[in-house]
Formats: sequence, structure tokens, C-alpha cells
Amino acid sequence: MKLKRVAVTVILVVMGTTTVLSQECLSDSLRINCYLWEGATQELCEAKGCTWCPSSMDELAPSCYLPPNYGYNIDGPISEIPEGGYRINLKRSPASNISYVGADSEEISTFFYFDSDERLRIKITDNTDRFEVPLEIKPPANPGGENPQYRIEFTNNPVFSFKVIRVSSGAAVFDTSLGGLTFANQFIQIVNKVPSTNGYGIGENEQLSYRHDFSKWQVFPIYTKDDAPLGNKNVYGAHPTYTMVEPDGSTHTILFLNSNAQEFLLTPAPSYTYRTTGGLLDIYIFMGPTPEEAVGQYHQAVGPQPIPAYWSLGFNLCRWNYNSIGNMNATIERTREAGIPQDVQFGDLDIMFDWLTFTYDSNATYNNFSGLPEFIRELKTRGIHFIQSVNAQISSEERRLPWYEPLRLGHEMDVWVKRPNGTPSTGTLWPGGEHEGWDKPAGPGFGGPVHFTDFSRPSAIEWWRIICAQYRDVLDWDGLWLDMNEPASWVSGDVVGCADNLINHPPYTPGITNNISDLTICPDHVQDYGILYNTHSLYGWSQARGSFEAIKPLFGTNRTFQLSRSTFPGSGQWAAHWLGDNFSTWGNLASSLIGIMGFNLFGTPQSGVDICGFYGRPSEELCTRWLQVGAFYPYSRNHNVRSTSEFDQDPASWSEASRNSTREALMIRYTILPYMYNLFYIHRVRGGTVMRALWAEFPGDQVALGVDTQFLIGPAFLVSPVLTEGATEVEAYFPEGSRWFAYRNGAEIEEAGSVILTAPFGVINLHVRGGYILPTQEPALNTMLSRQNAFGLIVALDGSYAARGEMYWDDGVTHAEVQDEGVYFRSTLLYIDGNLTQTVVNDAYQGISGLEMDSIRLFGAPSIISTILLNGEEHTDFEIHLPGNELRVHNLNIPVNSNYMITFLP
Repeated sequence: MKLKRVAVTVILVVMGTTTVLSQECLSDSLRINCYLWEGATQELCEAKGCTWCPSSMDELAPSCYLPPNYGYNIDGPISEIPEGGYRINLKRSPASNISYVGADSEEISTFFYFDSDERLRIKITDNTDRFEVPLEIKPPANPGGENPQYRIEFTNNPVFSFKVIRVSSGAAVFDTSLGGLTFANQFIQIVNKVPSTNGYGIGENEQLSYRHDFSKWQVFPIYTKDDAPLGNKNVYGAHPTYTMVEPDGSTHTILFLNSNAQEFLLTPAPSYTYRTTGGLLDIYIFMGPTPEEAVGQYHQAVGPQPIPAYWSLGFNLCRWNYNSIGNMNATIERTREAGIPQDVQFGDLDIMFDWLTFTYDSNATYNNFSGLPEFIRELKTRGIHFIQSVNAQISSEERRLPWYEPLRLGHEMDVWVKRPNGTPSTGTLWPGGEHEGWDKPAGPGFGGPVHFTDFSRPSAIEWWRIICAQYRDVLDWDGLWLDMNEPASWVSGDVVGCADNLINHPPYTPGITNNISDLTICPDHVQDYGILYNTHSLYGWSQARGSFEAIKPLFGTNRTFQLSRSTFPGSGQWAAHWLGDNFSTWGNLASSLIGIMGFNLFGTPQSGVDICGFYGRPSEELCTRWLQVGAFYPYSRNHNVRSTSEFDQDPASWSEASRNSTREALMIRYTILPYMYNLFYIHRVRGGTVMRALWAEFPGDQVALGVDTQFLIGPAFLVSPVLTEGATEVEAYFPEGSRWFAYRNGAEIEEAGSVILTAPFGVINLHVRGGYILPTQEPALNTMLSRQNAFGLIVALDGSYAARGEMYWDDGVTHAEVQDEGVYFRSTLLYIDGNLTQTVVNDAYQGISGLEMDSIRLFGAPSIISTILLNGEEHTDFEIHLPGNELRVHNLNIPVNSNYMITFLP
């Protein structure tokens, strides 16, 4: 029977007995805060029934903390549940006379659902009707199973707690034995004592190290907000999930599926204290055990990103304040003349009439964009796609009627977020700001009144489809840039303010910036999903989903593209992401690696940042180094802000030396795009990251666990960038037990460990990992051209002189549903015993016919190659390149979609 698969240990206290509790001061690292507000004193603490003992460890360590008998006790027998698992009813401990905010639930239930051998769900709730996140969690690939990776221990001494233990190692991946379980109407808390200090994730915020620092107490708040990323404060997205590498290298990922204002407190125990202000506890544990398996299981549950349009993986150009078609085209032309590839051009607010979304300034009222539709059509003949910025906030000024169709039709179709009295919520944002001039700062009083689209309403999705179709009839855009969708406003709450109630002013607010109505909609305003108190952080997620559903029919069988600033688990199914309004600083360059690797964990692998920074003016050195590393972001876009001191930072605006550096880096990107594209295919079918840290491949390497100044594209392409001003060398780490070869010449790294690499102004260090085969393609100025070119392979041999890889190829534009029907090409590649073979697995994509696999670069052969046989026939067009003894083979002219064998003889 399914229930018997999981070993369960129950340790119960005989009912009616008394547990003697020590009155000695508890170690700072093990304390759970009992007084969450500032100004705790012994008098206030003890008046709540808490324990007082001055802390000595950290200023955030509490002096007022919970006694060990605080919590819940098991109430009645443990019962089996039909889905497979257990239900445990709990009753608040008689000794728990402490209440954080009031309205504690006296009775709650804990459900353990054994979803699969790799996935466990834990749900804790009371008997009231509580908000649950409307995200569909996909069933596991192999439900049930007979060999679970976990077992569960319960105890009731002195209060209920449980542990989820990895069977193979005995590590407790979830351990609530520190206590602190709280379930109140507007305050829920659970504390997880973790098995190691190698934790990663939780967002969205700017983290200064990828690995969490458990040496001190610190808070990661989560609540979507339009705010520039500076430190631990909450910004655009909400991702209550982390991945942890355990002491033996096994790895798990945990999701807390909740959308209320919330926070994670890190403590030296080590532990994560999770607090949220509503909903319930709905916890998913993905057991891995490898890092990519754990993260992949999470991605498959929340929904992986579809394979992106191939062109969207090319280089993207954008800026706010081109101000005219002439300036925009001048940027595109100098990029082309510099030999720098470009696939995408963006339009920002400046193309709009008076900053009204779904318009363009056709009469040059403020900026000269007359002729924009013809210009976009002409760009497409050059292979450049066009993406336009749109906002969900629609100008609500009656003077816009009847000509402003988004407002007129929005009223007619009833698409707005509502106040409690049923009238539309009204904030302020961009519309009208253009005619006021830029000298007036953005904020309250700037711009004009707006209503907010409610994407949880079916009528709103149909309305969005209609106005997007009308807009595309005018401007033939290829994708949408969903901005300001936290949702942002420049007035807090509403132009008429927010009501004074416990929804708008809850008894506890996590450590977010200001309060939960700050520069956004009042929490008691209403969507179809429910009140914004529960749904606020789902707004960008719902827009990405609703917009994708609405515009998908406009493109027939072709893929479109969406770029969303606000995200939530599952957003990657509908949109890529950039990390918002960053700064032109070396610190933001370094933190970009951490942020993008984090979003690869979160399930949006096509992520990037504004290369060279959005705010501020970068030096040429900073921008050049940023363009070097940005060439290898999964999503690569250069963008900057409108400014009173106008300047350009696009790659062709710098010196010849800088342009040469950017050209080389981006041409390498375009060369390895087939390898990167295959990684997106792998993500689509089984989850996993595109950009990852070294520990994702080497979880047992203690040094690799802390490296966040390098990153891998997939398992095999290592980027070691310059991240500090004035540096002409970098310290790169190469894990033991692997071979690494310089991308440019095949030279092998001679010793594992930390290595100093030279990095002059125009150079970024790139290495290929032994044991892997990377498909490549001759680059060009855009993917429309490069996709017509010959393919190649980079074959890097491991210590056994073997390598393997795979290749996926399709038309680059057709929907995933067609891909699922098998309309693609896929092959496996293997090098062993001197023989390189391709085995075709699927050959249903006709468009690959006529393309050839033309070249090979072989790294790390055991001896100098003197003879090459292609399917048994000698091939003589090859040479050895020093200093790395790299073998380069040319003019193979093999049909890409054929089985072949190439033999390399000494």
C-alpha cells in the first residue's frame, strides 16, 4: 500500500505527564524571537509570557524569546489520507499563553502527502476558509513509487515537531525541533533547522553572496515592489524557495507556496524562520538528490519555461530616450557597422504619445516617431525583431475619451481592480508625464491617474487580446515588455487613500520597505482572485499568464516573447525576466551573476540584467567588462535610463578597442547558441538551469560551494569574468577531478584549484569542461543569418579521453505544442576510444536538411592525431594549433541529420 512506503517514527509523551523545562538562558543561535517589534524590554517581554535573557551574539539575536513549551500538541490518533500520507490534528498547547498578534488558531491540522519518491508535500492549516495560491502544481513524473528518498519522524515532547530525513544519509532536510510553530489569522510561523549552511535562493532581492550567510541574523523580506535592487530589501518578484546542498553533496529544494507579505529570517542555528501574514503553510520538498535533479523537480512542478524563440536568445538593444526613429536607427546602424550582432530592438516610453501605453507618437507631438510602423517592417527584413513596452496601468482621465480605446473598452468590459465599494482602484503613473517635462521627478503628483487591469478576470484577458491585436495592426511587434507590474503606483494605496483596517494596516508587517500599501494598491482592494492582501505578489504572475494567453493567437503557430519585471513561481512558463533598475557600478556587475543564477533556480532560466546598468553613467572600462560577461547571460540586453545628461552606452558607442572586445564576446555567444538552445530544450523536458554555479556540478567540492564570481552555461562552458575596476587578471577556481580547456586555443589548465588568469582589457576568460561535446554554428550579425550557416562541434575529452553531448534543433519559432508532436531534430554525440559518433534520435524537422556539420575542434587528445577517417574514408583537411595542441578539422560537409562516425588515429 502506498502509505507504507514511508518510514514514520512517532515519539509521543504520555498524555498528562509533565515535562520539566530548564530555566537557563538558551544559546542565542537557538532562540526564536517572541517580541517582533522594536523596543523590547524585559518588562514587555515577560508581560507576554516570554523568556528574557540579554543576547550576546548579534544585534538581531533576540533577548526576548519563546519558551520551549510554546506550540501545538498532537490531538487524537494519526490518520491515513486517501491521497497517500498522514493527517495529524494538533491543538494549541495549554502552556502556549503567548500570542504574537492575536487570533491564534486553537486547532490546526498537518497533512503529509507522499507525492512521489522524490517529492513530499506538507500542508498546515486550520478549519477556516483560507486563501490558497491559484498556481497549478503539476503532478510528479513518477507518482507513487516504492523507494522514497525520505522518512518522517514526529515527536510531541514538549510540543509537536517533525523531521523529514534523507534515507541515504540521515540528514534532516526539514527539522522543526527548535519550536515556534504559530498559526494565527494574520501571522504564521515555522522554523526549519537546516542540515548545512550551503543555502541558495529566496528572492527577489540583491544578495551580495550567492551562498547564504548563516553566521549572523538577517532577514530576506518578500513582497513585490517597484524599487531598485539595493541589498536585502524586497523588490520586483516573490520567490519563497531555496536550494540547499547537504554535507554529503546531496541537494534538495523547498518551496513555501504562499503569496502574502512574508520573510525568511536566517539564524546561526543554522535555521530559516519562515513567517507570512496570511494564507497557509503549503510546503513542497524536492529531494534531488543531485543539484540539477532537485531544481529540475521544482521546475517541473511549477511549470518550466517553454523553449524560447531562437531570435530572443540573440543580443537585444534598448534605451529609454531615443526620442526619434533617427536616433534609434543610428544606434542600430553603428552596431551593424561595428560588426556587432543584434536580433532585437526595443521600444520604450519615448515612442508613446504622452506616455500612454498602446500608442505611438505618430504626429511627433513630443518625439519624432512618425513612420514607426514602416520602420519596424523594414527592421524585420534585416532580421531584427521589435519588442514594445506596455503597462497594465491604463490612463483613467476622462479627457482621453472616446479616442483612447484601452480606457473606453476597459470600462465597457469591466476589467479593473476594484475598491471595496466596487469602483475602480485609482493610482498614478506615467500617462501625462511626458508633457510635464523631465525636470519634475517621478512620484506622487507626476504623471496622471490610472486604473489597474485585473488579470484574474476572464474579461480582462479578452480585453487585453483585443487591444493587443489592435496595437499589433499598427505596430507589428514581436513581443511585449511587461513593466511596472508589481503593481507600481506613484501614490500609496489610492488617490483617495486606504481605509483604516487590519487588512491595510496588519498587526505585523515583515521587514519590507515601508508598508504593504506603499506605492501600490490598497491591500483591501479586490481582484477576482480575492483581496490584494493575499494576491498583491501574484499581480505580475497573473499579467504574464493572462497576456501570454491573450497574445498567443496573434502569432498563429509561432512563438512570441514576453519580458516581465515582476515574477512568482511558475512565471517562467510565460515570460523571461530582467533584474530591473540596476546601477552602473562594479558592485551591480558582480551581483548580476548572483541574481541570474538565482532566477535559474527559481525557474526562469531566460534571465538577465540591463548590461552596463540602468541608472548612472558607466565608464568605458565598466561597460566593456559588463558587455563581455553580458554576452553570456541567458538573456542578453543592453539598456539605460532617460537622463538629464544624455549619453549612449550601447556597445558601438565606445572606442574601437571596446567594440572589438564586444564583437568577439557576442560572436562567441552566437557560436555556442546551439549548445545554449539545447539547454533550454533540456529545461523544457526535465527542468534544470541554463546558467549555474560551479556547485551545481561539483556539490561535494567545499570551495566550489562558495564561488559566485564565475558561472557555468550548462555543465560545460565556464565563464570567469573581470568584476573589479582596474583588474587585468582574475582568480578562477577549477574543481578537482575535471579537465578544463581554454575556449580560444584548447590549452589545458594544468592544475586544479585556484588559478590566476590574465585578463587584459579586451579579454574574458572562457573554458570548456572535459567530458562534453558542444554543438556550435558559424556566427553572423543575427540569428536569421546564422541559422543558415554550417554547424560544428567542440569535443573536450575527460581524463578517460571520452566525451558526450546532445543536440536539439527545430525551426526556432514554432510553439512547444508542435515540438511535443516530434517536429524537431535531436541526436546524441559520443566520443570514446578515438571514435566520435552521432546517433540521430529524432529526424522530423525537415528544415535541417541541407545544413552541414562542417568543423570539429578537439581538445585533450592523448597524443597527436595524424589520421582522420570519416565513415571509414580518410579526411585530410585538419591541423594542430599550438599552444594547446588543439585539433581543428575543416570541410567535413556531413549532413547534420545523418548518423556518422569519425575516427581519430595517432
